[in-house]
Amino acid sequence: MISVENLSYSFPQKELYNKISFTLEDGQHCAFIGSNGTGKSTLIDLIMHPEKYLFDGKLEKSSSCRIGYVSQFLGQDQNKDMTVFEYIAEEFIKQQNQMTLLCAEMETSSEIEALLEKYQHVLDAFDAMDGNNFESNITKKLNLANLNRHENLMISQLSGGEFKLIQVIKAMLVNPDLLIMDEPDVFLDFERLNALKDLMNSHKGILLVITHNRYLLNHCFNKIIHLENTELQEFNGRYIDYNFALLQRKIELQEQAAAEAEEIERNKKIIDKMRFDATYYTCATRGRTLHARVSHLERLEARRIKEPFVEIKQPQINLFTEPMEEETIAIKVDDYSLSFDDTLLEHVNFEIKSTDKVALIGPNGTGKTTLLRDIYKNNHDSIKIKEGIQVAFLSQLQGEMLTESNTILEEFLGVGFKTYEEIKSHLADYGFEDEVLRQKISELSGGEKNLLQLAKIAVSNANLLLLDEPTSHLDTYSQISLESAIANYNGAVLMVSHDFYTIANCVDYVLIIEDQAIRKMSTRKFRKMIYANHFDKDYLENEQKKKEIETKIALALQDKNFEVAKDLSEKLEELIRVL
Repeated sequence: MISVENLSYSFPQKELYNKISFTLEDGQHCAFIGSNGTGKSTLIDLIMHPEKYLFDGKLEKSSSCRIGYVSQFLGQDQNKDMTVFEYIAEEFIKQQNQMTLLCAEMETSSEIEALLEKYQHVLDAFDAMDGNNFESNITKKLNLANLNRHENLMISQLSGGEFKLIQVIKAMLVNPDLLIMDEPDVFLDFERLNALKDLMNSHKGILLVITHNRYLLNHCFNKIIHLENTELQEFNGRYIDYNFALLQRKIELQEQAAAEAEEIERNKKIIDKMRFDATYYTCATRGRTLHARVSHLERLEARRIKEPFVEIKQPQINLFTEPMEEETIAIKVDDYSLSFDDTLLEHVNFEIKSTDKVALIGPNGTGKTTLLRDIYKNNHDSIKIKEGIQVAFLSQLQGEMLTESNTILEEFLGVGFKTYEEIKSHLADYGFEDEVLRQKISELSGGEKNLLQLAKIAVSNANLLLLDEPTSHLDTYSQISLESAIANYNGAVLMVSHDFYTIANCVDYVLIIEDQAIRKMSTRKFRKMIYANHFDKDYLENEQKKKEIETKIALALQDKNFEVAKDLSEKLEELIRVL
């Protein structure tokens, strides 16, 4: 269906792809993964609109290949005056109207043959989408996504997560040969995430999905495309098997690299001694031997193990604040209510201590973001923030906290840094190297913008962090770094999140929205609830064990203890069989 061969492409600021190759074929559900900013969304756009790009290499598409697309951005406002049914059925109704117009035209026109040809073209497109059954197909998909009661709702009445699923259903129902989705899981609650999983697994065509969601990666794909450091690797199989193969390759390569480093060091010592001897003895044979040894060393260094898929730069997120002298109540919410067309929250009461790490969770559309914003604004009678508490906010509307027309460098002028070198050093920890610092923020990926927000928060010295979906758009490596940063932070954190991994890994407890109220729940109870309602038995516990073994392997590799790393990888393989 799609074939890419030796494709290379660069921005003025950086190289994106260096002779990458891959194919997409019938029956493949492919996850497209890689660090933030590696060019995944750009590559998708290049596949869809190759005429916009000047690239080297080959990109071949089957002439009959119909491509569907679901953007990472919602676009809900542009469609707010339509019902859910009208929105999903839009293409089918358009084709029906075209056929009706052509039939009416044929009754009075003498150009029957040309009109018949147009009619047949539209009819073929309608049949390719299974147009005769579109109404029943819409009902089936809505049922599969647990949205069957939403058919006659206005788009404006949907939460962001509900609308995202509706976008996916709309794209699937026109039966594209290849359906491309860019982070379709962003902002989905646990129930909606499972619905997305079911929709994806029910799709008969080819899927190419950019995602960092660990649950979807483990449950929805039979092919992996991994873009990293301008190079690409494809793997036919499950993500969990790919990850394990990658880890085994890392152990093998690092063992080889250690052996090579020893050999290079040995040769350097020999060369140093030969050069020292050459200062005392003039001999043509010694000179030739020295030259040969130097050439051998150059060859060793030139062929040193290259590790584009195992040496992935993980950002070093560090959320710093001075610890308070004594624990206190940072936030107190007393008799808070929230309503729009309907009442969302009523008579809500809770308090958060100055070192608490808390997740605010609940279904899409229950008022979580509005409550977080009201706390940030601190102008609501029901909300009190203790005097002396300094607040920082991460918004899911990234342009709210970042000036998109600024360059990355300009964004950090005047926020506590004295020199450009200090800014560069700080941003390097977050994965922003010198060559991209003059890039406009508007040109960054969603994950890069969230990392920038975190980089700004890190220098604010705030002791209360309000984080609205902080893991959205972040790659897996950045998510893990953020989890560690939150766990080690000295202040208080209130975080809206649907990422059950992050919640399970780094919060003290959750505040859960149910029936217009908020109740406190321990992380342990939250895990049990998630297991019971959304996952296979013990799934998250086994995932946690897997992560712990992987961490031990990483530590063993740091100590160059390759035998321990190999033993641990055998234990990991047994656990993967269970998963």
